[in-house]
Amino acid sequence: MPRTRSILRSLLMLVPACMLFISGCSSSKVSLDASGSVEGRYAKAAEYYNKEDYNDAALELEPVIFTSRATSLEDDVLYLLAQSYFKSEQYLLAIDMYTRLMQQVPNSPFARQAQFQLAMSHERLSRHFELDHEHTVKAIREFAVYLESYPGRDSSQIASDVEMYRELLKVNPDNQSYQERYSIAQEELKSGQSQGYAENAIKTLRDKLAKNAYFIARQYIQLKKYKAAGIYFDEVIRRYPDTSYPEQAWKGKIDVLVKRKKWFEANQALDRYLQLYPDRQSEMQDTRDRIMKNFSNA
Repeated sequence: MPRTRSILRSLLMLVPACMLFISGCSSSKVSLDASGSVEGRYAKAAEYYNKEDYNDAALELEPVIFTSRATSLEDDVLYLLAQSYFKSEQYLLAIDMYTRLMQQVPNSPFARQAQFQLAMSHERLSRHFELDHEHTVKAIREFAVYLESYPGRDSSQIASDVEMYRELLKVNPDNQSYQERYSIAQEELKSGQSQGYAENAIKTLRDKLAKNAYFIARQYIQLKKYKAAGIYFDEVIRRYPDTSYPEQAWKGKIDVLVKRKKWFEANQALDRYLQLYPDRQSEMQDTRDRIMKNFSNA
């Protein structure tokens, strides 16, 4: 890889230590197009990108998406273009480029960050809880893929390694092995932060989906469509037990069963609710008395 391109790549990658693992570049000759070489356009785009001029960076790279195929710059072009789209909030275009990168150059050193950025792009497109949630679902899926594909060590152990090699370098600053291991440990710590972000994002996004289903259930109650409301309360209980809405959904389910005079089912639901939330016994006593009174008269 030419020295100038290596420097540009290292500047642009969000994961600098990944450079330690980059293998030799393809020996194929870089293609040219009518408006200049792929390498020249990439270098110019990198200049724009580092100046935070993301739209001009994208304009430099768009003409060479195809002419860079099967060259040593294919993944560089796709990743920088994806990042330019992401930074300029053109998330659908960013999604397309991150996906192309992972499909066309699966062994690229950019693959890990591309997967994370793909998930973040969907997250940015996730809408208010009352609206369509296509991108919410996709963001959860892509964050899950990231966590499964790139598992990491315990963050406390990684932090300990960082501190250890920092101290060793104070004693022997010229030790190349210490320098490399320190750099790797620092990068692993950054990756652990990305993993923490992904885990928290999944929880937040799932909570949004649960809120959406709960909100729909409450709307059906206002319309006095209690059976439909019960279906959505059941969805919250079944699909989102790890969110903050199941307890409210159980209460809603009991309420609509009482409204429908389904006394046997209401009694079963109340029993299950109190098994899960035993500290609510006194709070639900009036509901229990009403159910048992009507249940015995049924």
